Amino acid sequence: MIDQTRIDALRHVPVPPQGLCIDGAWQEAEGGTLDVTSPINGARLTTIGAANAADVGRAVAAARRAFEDGRWSRLTPAARKAVLHRIADRIEAEALDLTVLGVRDNGTEIGMALKAEAGSAAGTFRYYAEAIDKVYGQIAPTAPDVLGLVHHVPVGVVAAIVPWNFPLMIGAWKLAPALAAGNSVVLKPAETASLSLLRLAQICLDCGLPDGVLNVVTGHGHVTGEALALSMDVDVMVFTGSGATGRRLLEYAARSNLKRCYLELGGKSPNVVFADAPDLEQAAKVSAMGIFRNAGQVCVAGSRLLVERSVHDAFVDRLARHAAALTVGDPL
Repeated sequence: MIDQTRIDALRHVPVPPQGLCIDGAWQEAEGGTLDVTSPINGARLTTIGAANAADVGRAVAAARRAFEDGRWSRLTPAARKAVLHRIADRIEAEALDLTVLGVRDNGTEIGMALKAEAGSAAGTFRYYAEAIDKVYGQIAPTAPDVLGLVHHVPVGVVAAIVPWNFPLMIGAWKLAPALAAGNSVVLKPAETASLSLLRLAQICLDCGLPDGVLNVVTGHGHVTGEALALSMDVDVMVFTGSGATGRRLLEYAARSNLKRCYLELGGKSPNVVFADAPDLEQAAKVSAMGIFRNAGQVCVAGSRLLVERSVHDAFVDRLARHAAALTVGDPL
């Protein structure tokens, strides 16, 4: 059950100015600051750092040092597993605080955010914590007098660029597996939704993640994100966002060190409604929520409808009624 009294209190908690998390310390950005404005009421919440290329370079260098000296990459699987479980525990313990902070930052409806943000993030860290000691090597087929072993090793420095719509959930999707494998990470949140991931960085430090293993740089995509994508010392880049930005990141990867790229880009997901659908009313209701929930800003939003001609008019009438009944307002 949602604790509305607690939510009402949390929505008014002052948010101090936020810096960059580099090498285990909070630092001011050389590039200055950006105002954080809440979409709920247009009020100024706080400021975040506007990382420039020099800031990004320091973050990448910290991640590289942390990887090369083995403070995380050469820990035993059991040790890494314990840290990720502690992070999951803290996310669960602070779920409401994290979620309300995120809603104040990006406007996601609180009920949806509690499930999709903190709840999903905790589960993701716990899943990959348990996966750490279950990834085994293989014995390659060779000649009888040769033993060929195949085993998995961390790649190095991972750059993770996260969108604004579900920052904590998508950030955890990128961060938890990278950490589980022993990599170091430089995480760049969207400049319009950075607060929950900055809080997550502090949680990771509090839970024993060594300094420099996770670094968070905030700022505009065309400055901070570009510098990260062009870095010659980033081994892997992971990104969720638009197709146009994904193409640009691939170009930057090619212009720099041919870093590996894993891109999850925008989709055009269809809902398909046939004439023999057993409940046309339910189909219309689900279709309305599929495109309008979270203002349609979901990677898998049902942004297309393919409806059999014989039920088209009846379906559209129902869909319009459900759409008209939706309330746009305060997400808290």
